[in-house]
Amino acid sequence: MAGVLDRTLGIFELLATHAEGLPLATIADRLNMPRSAAHRLLGELSTAGYVRQVRDRSDYALTTKLVSLGLTFLGSSGIVDLAQPVLDRVAHETGELVRLSIIDGERLTWVAKAQGARSGLRYDPEMGMDAQLSCTASGHAWLLTMSDEEALRLVAKQGFGQPETFGPNAPTTAMALLDALREDRKRGFSVTIETHTLGMAAMAAPIRHVKHSVIGVISIAGPHFRLPEERMLALGPLLLSAADELGAASTISPIFQSSRTSHAS
Repeated sequence: MAGVLDRTLGIFELLATHAEGLPLATIADRLNMPRSAAHRLLGELSTAGYVRQVRDRSDYALTTKLVSLGLTFLGSSGIVDLAQPVLDRVAHETGELVRLSIIDGERLTWVAKAQGARSGLRYDPEMGMDAQLSCTASGHAWLLTMSDEEALRLVAKQGFGQPETFGPNAPTTAMALLDALREDRKRGFSVTIETHTLGMAAMAAPIRHVKHSVIGVISIAGPHFRLPEERMLALGPLLLSAADELGAASTISPIFQSSRTSHAS
């Protein structure tokens, strides 16, 4: 059963990055499984409503059923409803993209956003993705709450984001990452410039539950020409205040009634 589960999850994760769908042969080859097994699993997932075959082609693509399940879960947790007014206000005051990510075990996932930019370049990455801990402001904001050893353990498990894939300033060594985290801890929030995406800058602060466990991160991101380091430092008090507000609001969300992570400062 474990092999079937691993293969099923592999299909979900692969198709999630190919909205247009993929041929059966490609799916089987990339997941290193026999084509007969891939065909059987895709058929079962199609019957269950999680996968569909693209019209006029034999390619397989995800349906919105998984998305619906995720949105239902977040809706029942209440956290997005609680957070959205705060995200909207910070986005309005800064004119930039503001995002909420929550911690679940050893993953940090973006779950809600508010777009403050009304014109010009709008930075708007997809929701539902896990943050790359080594090179995102959100990742650094979570890592700064841990010991160096624990931070490096999580980054080693996920892997360092490389400059050719992410931003040109992405840290690629433990020393470079720890140097950045030391500066972040002095401020209480992270600041990154072109570490995740060329031309972009971001800042982020950890959100703490009343029991002091870190439950999520709030971030502000935008083009570097609109978010130079000086402006991000000036926005620090606004960001930290919003993080405190979200931490206080989390006490009435069922999703945070018990700690979702063992990492706390």
